[in-house]
Amino acid sequence: MATIEKLIVDHYRIPLPVVLSDSTHGDMHDFALVTVRIIDSDGAEGLGYGYTVGNIGGDAMRSLIDKDLRHAVVGEDASRIEQLWEKMWWYVHYVGRGGLASFAMAAIDVALWDLKAKKADEPLWRFLGGHDTRVQAYAGGIDLQFTIDALLEQADGFRADNFSAIKMKIGRKVLSEDVERVTAMRRHLGDDFPLLADANMGWSVDHAVRAARSVRDLNLVWIEEPTIPDDIEGHAVIAREGGVPIATGENFHTIYEFKNMIDRGGVSFPEPDLVTLGGITPWLKVARYAEASNLPVTSHGVHDLHVHLLAAVPNSSFLEIHGFGLNDYIEHPLTLDDQGYAHAPMRTGHGISFDFDALESLRA
Repeated sequence: MATIEKLIVDHYRIPLPVVLSDSTHGDMHDFALVTVRIIDSDGAEGLGYGYTVGNIGGDAMRSLIDKDLRHAVVGEDASRIEQLWEKMWWYVHYVGRGGLASFAMAAIDVALWDLKAKKADEPLWRFLGGHDTRVQAYAGGIDLQFTIDALLEQADGFRADNFSAIKMKIGRKVLSEDVERVTAMRRHLGDDFPLLADANMGWSVDHAVRAARSVRDLNLVWIEEPTIPDDIEGHAVIAREGGVPIATGENFHTIYEFKNMIDRGGVSFPEPDLVTLGGITPWLKVARYAEASNLPVTSHGVHDLHVHLLAAVPNSSFLEIHGFGLNDYIEHPLTLDDQGYAHAPMRTGHGISFDFDALESLRA
């Protein structure tokens, strides 16, 4: 039995290459990267990491790991990940039950899975089940304030980079502007090119129904987060009356939120983000519940990790890829083949290595 001997946590502030915007978060100039390295009594090391948008809460996430969660895991058997996840959950339950606690737990959980897969000499996607190494990717545009010309120019750049699906932002203050922008993208991309749209929780239920009906003839793969994640019944109304498939879940922090949304019929594409949900351990549970409900699962952010998870399960759909600038600090950034598919790497563990020397100047 190898026990956890050391936990190293660091926090970096990563500048975005361009200012990004959506209907909820406004303009975004940077984000927080929090890394966790776990070293066991055999000297083996696992790497985990997470993020926060706009660097909000990044230092709190680092502190929660460093001051509290380390006491739940150091000295414990590194291979008993389910037990360690539950121990962390109850260790911070009084101030947690999701939220920032899930972000902090996720970084540790990823490091534990990376460590375990490395010690098994397996790539993570195969260690977790190994369904299909190929996953269709889409470019996640964060472009609500782009002009239509800039939006179309960005789409051309995505296609030049081999993307075979694109997501755009919607949720402007005037519905006719959203309709105009989606129509322009559909005409530019052609009738059958997979086009997705994300409202980032910006609408009321009634507005979301009107918006969905206004674009339902434009063959969207889905409308994402049409209203606040807390309104389960509202999502069910939008899904039932809007006429467009719904994706949601990136702002869910527990498996129970996914169960309730799926059971109420409020989602067509459950969208767990391992960082916001608490790690790989709960992500897999959501994927399996979606499969049992005859639904595909998709992802949000951290594509270098999510490619493994989607490659591991039989009900995967799209992998979201964001250009957040993290590629500059990763030794083997994810690439696409000429059909627009990402391939989970064959390196042991998740196969991600950070250039910590380059990150040093960005330490928060």
